[in-house]
Amino acid sequence: MPRTVRNEYYKYLTYENLMKAHQKSQTGKTTRRNIVKFNLKKEEYIMWLYERLRDKTYRHGGYTSFYVTEPKLRKIEASGYLDRIVHRWCVDSFLANNFIPQFIPTSYANIENKGMHRAALDVQKAMRICKKKYGEYYILKMDIAKYFASIDKDKLVEILKKKIKDKDIMWLLEEIIYSKKDKTGIPIGNLTSQIFANIYYNDADQFIKHKLKVKYYYRYMDDSVILMQNKEDIRKVKQEIENFIRDELFLKFNSKTNIFKSKQGVNFCGYKINEHRMKLRDKGKKHIKRAIKKLKLKIKNGELTSKEAKKYLCGYFGYMKYANTYNFRNRYFEDENKQ
Repeated sequence: MPRTVRNEYYKYLTYENLMKAHQKSQTGKTTRRNIVKFNLKKEEYIMWLYERLRDKTYRHGGYTSFYVTEPKLRKIEASGYLDRIVHRWCVDSFLANNFIPQFIPTSYANIENKGMHRAALDVQKAMRICKKKYGEYYILKMDIAKYFASIDKDKLVEILKKKIKDKDIMWLLEEIIYSKKDKTGIPIGNLTSQIFANIYYNDADQFIKHKLKVKYYYRYMDDSVILMQNKEDIRKVKQEIENFIRDELFLKFNSKTNIFKSKQGVNFCGYKINEHRMKLRDKGKKHIKRAIKKLKLKIKNGELTSKEAKKYLCGYFGYMKYANTYNFRNRYFEDENKQ
């Protein structure tokens, strides 16, 4: 039986651990105004935070909201910097080490040495195995409707309490979870929200793997894929999963959830995947094209150098690395390669 967490809050609550959480939280952001101001008196701020957490007088602050349009329109709610340090400390001290080892091997989001590229490659590998074993097979692509906004906070706390028996840790986790008063929904911008979302859906993962005994199942956050030989079997599995997430997790599939023949391939983690090729999805290509256009304009206006612009493209190069993009690279990155 997995161990429960007891008497660990004050064990990990140290000035040094909070300072480490600050150092990790500011990575890549040290030139931002709020970080620069924080670092001028970081020892005082960290000690102040330590005392509030020690006395349990810490209260989570409010949020700054903004929208992003890529990969789709989403509302991001960002916590203040002190709260982000607390989130990092919680994840490193209590959540990651205690929950991630319980996840199924084919859960990939926000897990070290995994991620979307590994998920896509593993799905393609499974497709090749199924092609060899079955010839034709079927793909169930599942997507949860408004996942982060639909997570039931009381249910999340119930799940956490099964493992965390330390009342002090649960006090802090509940302070974060209920920092927005809505009954459902956790802010996409919080570091804690990423692992909370994985923990929340883990019950469904365990149901699919161990109760339904699905062999080829892969999940990246709320985006998941199942491969099976028989169409009737995969329909039954889809219905069982739909019932489980509705009754146990208060979630539902969105309209993109469907069953496909293997020859159609599958859209997963930003790629269009079949047994032989992995292509960039059209909206991914459009996003890259827009980014290149903006960067070229900034170079032309003297706002960026070519060298600086290349740094912004590193993420896109990583995305394209795993796909069949030879012609696309030659066409849209020709100028950059000549620099």
